[in-house]
Amino acid sequence: MAATGADPLIVRQLEFLGGMASAGGWRPDSALPEVAFAGRSNVGKSSLLNVLLRRRGAARVSRTPGRTREVNFFRVNDSFVLVDLPGYGYARVAKERRAEWRPLIEGYLRSSPNLRGLVLLLDARRDPSDDDRAMLSYLADSETPVLVAITKMDKFGTDAGRERIDAIASALELDADQVVPVSARTGMGRDDLAAALMELVGSAA
Repeated sequence: MAATGADPLIVRQLEFLGGMASAGGWRPDSALPEVAFAGRSNVGKSSLLNVLLRRRGAARVSRTPGRTREVNFFRVNDSFVLVDLPGYGYARVAKERRAEWRPLIEGYLRSSPNLRGLVLLLDARRDPSDDDRAMLSYLADSETPVLVAITKMDKFGTDAGRERIDAIASALELDADQVVPVSARTGMGRDDLAAALMELVGSAA
């Protein structure tokens, strides 16, 4: 998919609403549609969110994977809520902390009637992990629409990048229109991702 011309997502207002620290814990009272972002730790999620929103520091960027420990909610233009889920699967994070994240993420997904879809980030340099596959399986079972953003595409040339996209899509049995190649460093794919995000926001509940 390719964005055409005008910016699909012009952020005029961005408000951090707060974080949900435990399954069933506090979350904002909102009837707005929600789109969540998820991915393994160190996939570049915070950097990509900052590029997508054109706001430096909207999502905190840390050199230490596993820093996002809550489900964070951002209201965009008073029209939808962007949800930043904790990164998963980082081996150096204590087992106790990793054990807390799965029920937190699944708790959010189970208790979000306004969720329009989820953007799953995958690192182009790595094959999909068991955690990535488990997330996709969970979303398929819950019939949650999924868009896959393949990050760090600036690490590849055109032909090699296309081969990586094809390999990942084939391994996960994804349709071509579910996959958006992106790079937070160069901005590649930002408008395509924004256009796909707005399609999710406008989809029927």
